[in-house]
Amino acid sequence: MGELHVNMNITLDGVIQANGGPSEQDAGFEYAGWERPFWDAESGEQINADVAASDALLLGRTTYDIFRGYWPGKTDEIGRTFDRVPKYVASRGTPELSWDTSIQVSDVGAEVRELRERHEQVHTWGSANLLQTLFREALVDQVNLWVCPVVIGQGKRLFPEGATAARFEQVEPPKSYPAGVVLMRYRCLDGPPETVAAAGA
Repeated sequence: MGELHVNMNITLDGVIQANGGPSEQDAGFEYAGWERPFWDAESGEQINADVAASDALLLGRTTYDIFRGYWPGKTDEIGRTFDRVPKYVASRGTPELSWDTSIQVSDVGAEVRELRERHEQVHTWGSANLLQTLFREALVDQVNLWVCPVVIGQGKRLFPEGATAARFEQVEPPKSYPAGVVLMRYRCLDGPPETVAAAGA
């Protein structure tokens, strides 16, 4: 069975919105592009390696439209990989699937399970709304967080109020990069968080 890996750029206070820059959905968001000062050649090499490890993309419609407007035809390693692999677009509407090898996913709970059987490593980038369904349906195997040393104080968060309770275990020690971003990898565990009573309680 393959795996689903969530890749996310995130602030110290958990914000994930408009990390790379503004989109139509981010009108009025003050800090669009907040991740950009924290990347360097070393972290870029790790991103390239992670992208190369995937053999499919699963994206929400908004993120797909952003990627579709930028990545097709790019000749760097990320662009070549994104062009080549199947791109599954989670949408109940009628997305414009003009990027080669794009396929609509209408029922995330049912269809993504089958995708994990078909592929070795499906990657999700961005796609904040889709992520809540993936976590709720216990479809995520690993979370790779690129933590930027900044607090935004507003915007969509990876785990908003009401998110499904979950627990994780660390895959490897956190790795920091010269410009300030820290990579943290976690495996998803079964069951809700465990609690321990205080001594003497």
